[in-house]
Amino acid sequence: MDTRQAALTKNKTIAGALLVGAALLFIVARLNHGTGAWGWVAAFAEAAMVGALADWFAVVALFRHPLGLPIPHTAIVAEKKESIADNMGRFIQEKFLATEVLVERMRQFDPARHLCNYLLSRDNAEGLARGITRVISESIEFLEDERVSKVVSAALGDRIDRFDAATSAGNLLESLRKDNRHQVVLDELLRRLGGWLATPESQEKVALALDNWVDAEFPLLSKFIPNRPQFSRNAGEKIVRKVSGFLDAVNADPGHELRHEFDRVVGDFILKLKEDEGMRAKVAELKQELVNNQQLADYAKGLVSDLKNWMVQDLGQDHSSIQRKIADAAVALGNTLSRSGELSDSINEHLEGVVRRYAGDLRSGLAKHISGTVKEWENEEFINEIELSIGSDLQFIRMNGTLVGGMIGILLHAASLVIG
Repeated sequence: MDTRQAALTKNKTIAGALLVGAALLFIVARLNHGTGAWGWVAAFAEAAMVGALADWFAVVALFRHPLGLPIPHTAIVAEKKESIADNMGRFIQEKFLATEVLVERMRQFDPARHLCNYLLSRDNAEGLARGITRVISESIEFLEDERVSKVVSAALGDRIDRFDAATSAGNLLESLRKDNRHQVVLDELLRRLGGWLATPESQEKVALALDNWVDAEFPLLSKFIPNRPQFSRNAGEKIVRKVSGFLDAVNADPGHELRHEFDRVVGDFILKLKEDEGMRAKVAELKQELVNNQQLADYAKGLVSDLKNWMVQDLGQDHSSIQRKIADAAVALGNTLSRSGELSDSINEHLEGVVRRYAGDLRSGLAKHISGTVKEWENEEFINEIELSIGSDLQFIRMNGTLVGGMIGILLHAASLVIG
């Protein structure tokens, strides 16, 4: 039996027993003609019965019609269910879920500090990791469902078909071009080219390429060049020095002509990606070729399958490396939070901002949910729930009413003796 129901039944029995006891006492006192001490007993019992009956009526009237009689202003809870539901939702909305109340509670709670303390415990971090890996494992199983796989594949295919690769590429390049960020790319290319030219291997390749070029373009002249290998090496070194000097000049001069030309080329390319139908068609064709390339699709599926199989195998082990990595990351975050007051303040401020943004909708939605749920309850179910919640305590009113009524009866009997 529900503990609330057991407590309610117990207290109802006690209150009822007190009423029956007062009635029996009254009968015994009257059988003894209410003389002497029995007068006091009769006065106590009579008033106790009145008090018990009055409080019984009051308590029962809250929930039901006493004795089933449709007495006005009884069965109050059932009659006022709609109003109680609305008031309950409004009370929770205004008193418990008010934005400033939630924000103040959050400040007092200090989520970042509690998160830090929680994550610093290795047991907690491992428990969190187990929960996350369980979600990952269940997500993999969900995606393996053939029905889900078909829907995901269809949705992905539709998104790829509608994806404007040319415009997206143009927007990306345009974003990189802002504040001359694309010049950083040029700097990196020039740096790598300069580093490659500085190696002996690359210089030998330049010398060999130069020797082959002379041999192919000027075969007759090449016969008259003395010590061709040395000539090619010296010429290659001079070419490398010239190119390296040019690269150094470009790197040292933010306004170098090459940079302006690079900026113009990038700008023209962005414009073509966005407006030139020929270029856009080529990009779209390239996208379709990549999408329809069976070898590439099989390779991608193989990678996904290998990754999935590895994750499933790893997650199925007692000492999962994924789980360990997540736990390590959680502990590391806890350590970082313990050392960084700025990070803790940032987390708390962002959470406070989330509360301020969404508290209004949450309050309204939760209040409507509570009110609507209560209104959907059957009257008897609603009455029983309220009675189980407070009915046990209300029985003490009946008990107290019996005893207090009896004491008042004694006082009135004493007063009547004094006056008489």
